Amino acid sequence: MNKRRHLASWVLGLCLAAVLAVPALAAEPWSAAGRQEDLDFLYEKVLTESHPDAFANTPETEFLALKAEIEGRLDTVSNTEFLLDLMRLTSLVGDSHTSIVIGGTAELRAYPFSMVRRGESWYLSAAALEDEDLLCQEVTLLAGKPVEEVIEVYGTLFASDNPVHLRRSFRQACNVADIYEYLGLVEAGKPLTVTLKNGKSLSLEPMEQKAMNELEIVRISDRIKGQPETAAVDAYYLAKPLTEDVYYIQYNTCQEAEDLSMEDFAALVAKDLRDGDYDRVLLDLRNNGGGSDGVIWPLFEVLRLAMDGGTELVGLIGEATFSSALINAVEIQEMGGVLAGEAAGGSVCHFGAVKTFSLPNSKVRGQVSSKYLDLNTLLDAAAGRGVEALEADVNVPQTLEDTLNGRDTLVDWLLAHPEKLEQAEFPDAPLTRGRFLGQLYEAAGRPDANAGGPPFDDCFGIEWYLGALLWAKEYNVAKGGADGSFSASRPLTWREAAVFLGRTAEALDLKPDPAAKRMGPVPAALGGSQDAVTRAWDLGLLPADADFTGGLTRSQGEKLAEALKALTA
Repeated sequence: MNKRRHLASWVLGLCLAAVLAVPALAAEPWSAAGRQEDLDFLYEKVLTESHPDAFANTPETEFLALKAEIEGRLDTVSNTEFLLDLMRLTSLVGDSHTSIVIGGTAELRAYPFSMVRRGESWYLSAAALEDEDLLCQEVTLLAGKPVEEVIEVYGTLFASDNPVHLRRSFRQACNVADIYEYLGLVEAGKPLTVTLKNGKSLSLEPMEQKAMNELEIVRISDRIKGQPETAAVDAYYLAKPLTEDVYYIQYNTCQEAEDLSMEDFAALVAKDLRDGDYDRVLLDLRNNGGGSDGVIWPLFEVLRLAMDGGTELVGLIGEATFSSALINAVEIQEMGGVLAGEAAGGSVCHFGAVKTFSLPNSKVRGQVSSKYLDLNTLLDAAAGRGVEALEADVNVPQTLEDTLNGRDTLVDWLLAHPEKLEQAEFPDAPLTRGRFLGQLYEAAGRPDANAGGPPFDDCFGIEWYLGALLWAKEYNVAKGGADGSFSASRPLTWREAAVFLGRTAEALDLKPDPAAKRMGPVPAALGGSQDAVTRAWDLGLLPADADFTGGLTRSQGEKLAEALKALTA
């Protein structure tokens, strides 16, 4: 696998996306034996054998207890209840990429409403014609419970590894009556009460799919006045100027269009950037649910050149940014770009590389992860972050008012704030080898270095600290391994920090003042009296009272770089 061009590939799948769009066919209850076969296949062949670590988040004892509970009612539940049982078992994995899809298989009933989230609030986004005056009102309670509490209960049924993805799954199935009844939120056959902030409420009866299809529905989309220039289009990617200073790229799926290769698209972008004089490029991933993360690399290489010329890169992310698009978003941070918008539905580190499956009796389809992608060890930008939603560096949520007025809250905010944006700081995150060289490079005054390709075989070639690596290689600050690698994303040890400091001091011809030379031997924890280590110690670049047995944090690296800079003043 080419590390520079491809971190992972998998197919995107959502649990119940558009679950009510496919009518279900009436079916006789499956036999207990057939259900047992499906249950065993899901547990043994899919979760236990195919998933790399199905019990990473939930002990196997809990899986077995739930499996036994399901087995105890195989001959009494409906087909729909059995399929929801399978979803519940799958959700124990706690992996957003591992799920089963029951839409079109189960005979699902629905309540005539839907919701949309804007900021921290939920709003009624669709309703029966008779309730048209309540459209766009804030929803506070469902079945007498706060919406966030209902979402938490949904988490026992929907496979998610972060709360943003769970909210998205909830929104896509927030009107499925069978789910409310299965989870004990509503008594079987009874109406769902939707309480609004204005004091009014709806009492909604569950409806069969045929009746839902015949019902006259009003939607929030009917009230939207026009579309922003950055509205999602039916294309894999597009690019255009927004203003004389801002260039916009929309990247909607991590796939290559048949009529325009990514190489050719990147070349068009490169020409536009050369012909214009843009201060900022917006790379919009808010509608991108994934595909293959390596597709975008020709564009990244163009944007890297633009950034080297002073152009600012801002990645736009949101709830729908998932899977390979999530990887691309972190890579934008690796380039030194800033992420703006709202938290992504994908987690920084996550299971992925999905494979599909079909249960033998019910023929229910699903997908299961085949590997764990630890971005924490692959990219400096992800260091210290784990299975958690990718947060935006600059949080600007879309507002309901702007939605109705056809405005893009985030892009409007960015156009109104041309000042340079900054990444969020993670001072306690592990300090990587690459980041420390970047800190030393800045402290040394960014010395000239020969430009060229990546200096080490395992470089991506887009890193924000690429110039530092070129300098470090040329001036023997960093020599790399015998295989030509450097492992820039690996956490730095104190001994390595001492070596890099000492070699930098040598490159800058810094010598200790005999009168101020530190007394005493080099601490044994730093690995002995290697020349570079001794030089760093004698110059006072290393704290005398540090615990040299562990790793360093980013803030500690900054302090070491500041000590070096003080000597060069």
